[in-house]
Amino acid sequence: MRNLPKKVIEDTQLSQLLEDIRSKKDEIRSNSFKILTKISEEQPEVLYKKWDYLADLLDSDNHYHRYISINILANLAIVDIQNKFEKIFDKYFSNIDGHKTMVAGQAALNSGKIAKAKPKLQTKITNRLLDIEKTHQGKQIDLIKAYVIEAFNEYFEESSDKKTILHFVEAQLESKSPKTKKVAKDFLKKWKSM
Repeated sequence: MRNLPKKVIEDTQLSQLLEDIRSKKDEIRSNSFKILTKISEEQPEVLYKKWDYLADLLDSDNHYHRYISINILANLAIVDIQNKFEKIFDKYFSNIDGHKTMVAGQAALNSGKIAKAKPKLQTKITNRLLDIEKTHQGKQIDLIKAYVIEAFNEYFEESSDKKTILHFVEAQLESKSPKTKKVAKDFLKKWKSM
């Protein structure tokens, strides 16, 4: 499916791939997710017409379905000319609050792509990420903060909230998570002199 012309990725193929991400068989679901991710990265406009289907997965009780949706929708934000993301903002970010680290981490991490694609939402996204301690209910909050910092790294240069972000990142130098400490150090090394 790599580098296929847009015409070749027909609706029937997309529909099958989208159906397959709901498969109970791991191999089918995983392969479909890989292909859809590739399409969303290389030809997001092709998959954009399936936005509503993907956004509906955010309501799923199945955390893997939400994980898929979170990743693909973030890639589609760059071509979201109808501002559909704005309508699902709260639903998307509510995934950071859950008990599943895999889902919460991906929602936090992919926030950077969305903020980069939608500069008008940057402050709102930044505030949502900075509120992680007030909203997140999982025990892996220290690890999820690493994903928050990685998201900030995506758009820090153009952010109007640099001071607040730097304050948050500096506080993570005392994190219980070795990964978060390292990500914080790397971030500050890269950006603190700005």
